[in-house]
Amino acid sequence: MRLPIQVQGILFRKINEEIQYLLFKRIPDVGGFWQPVTGGLEEGETRVEALEREVREETGIKNIVRIMKDIHYHEFWDFFKREGCQHLFKEYVFGVEVSSNEKIVISREHSEYRWCGFKEALKLLKWKGNKEALKKLDEILNEQN
Repeated sequence: MRLPIQVQGILFRKINEEIQYLLFKRIPDVGGFWQPVTGGLEEGETRVEALEREVREETGIKNIVRIMKDIHYHEFWDFFKREGCQHLFKEYVFGVEVSSNEKIVISREHSEYRWCGFKEALKLLKWKGNKEALKKLDEILNEQN
């Protein structure tokens, strides 16, 4: 059963001290917009377990270098046509570092992916919550350098 809780993983890698972020373009049938790895929490899962499952499903990546918890949190309303009503969703955002040589295998829900710098990623993202989360993660990563 799908719960009204989402996880978002902003995947990143470091190449020659440059931070690159991984974004995915949704297929046109589900919006056609760019976003990080995102998915719903299933009953019985922790947020970290849901994040790891979504990363595997959407990217094919099995080996995560590190997970940074509590990067960002936001809420949003989503309309479910089948139920005819809106639901308030809570979305927890994680930073997910992966190796610089990871091969990406996208899922059927995406048409393409792109590694990009902060400014390009910020321009590609559509939703305010995604943009805020990216800004926070980039700030944290730059403070660590």
